[in-house]
Amino acid sequence: MARIKMTRPAPRSIHRSERIEVPASRPLRVVVIADTHSQPHPKSAELVAKQHPDVILHAGDVGNLEILSAFEDIAPLHVVRGNIGGRGVGLADSIDIEVHHEGQSILTFLLMHIAVYGPKLRRDAVALASQYGASFVVCGHSHVPFIGLDRGLDMFNPGSIGPRRFQLPITFGVIDVAPGSVRAHHLSCETGERWSP
Repeated sequence: MARIKMTRPAPRSIHRSERIEVPASRPLRVVVIADTHSQPHPKSAELVAKQHPDVILHAGDVGNLEILSAFEDIAPLHVVRGNIGGRGVGLADSIDIEVHHEGQSILTFLLMHIAVYGPKLRRDAVALASQYGASFVVCGHSHVPFIGLDRGLDMFNPGSIGPRRFQLPITFGVIDVAPGSVRAHHLSCETGERWSP
């Protein structure tokens, strides 16, 4: 008698759309964190708060969701699911975040966990960015702080504020958005200073 192989349907991807307004008198400050893995660096919330963010993006692999409360107390928080943990926690797999200034769209971020392979965007990330009109892809997963450009799309990985992996730094990112200007950099959780390779 032949055995029947039972297969589960692939889980449906969850996507959300958000909108943020640039403040009237200054750039929008976005802090990006990722890969907390239930153990954010002890100074991470304090250092994030010192950046006075208008919004915080978490690019996945949260771990215990209770750790998010420290960041929610600082600024509105947008979080995507990573590749650890279950799918039943209500987190989106991806979020497009349209940034507006005086009623006009000036930039759309795509926030997802896995988006790059080395210094290149994965095909699924490019397709999703195209689908939602995003020009700036924000991701996590590798724990490697990275700023790049591929196929006309800006890429940003803040690194990880969770447990150290290999000899990688423990970092987060800051992105300032104004009409005609986007500036990004990394900060070290260990020194509190700007980080560069």
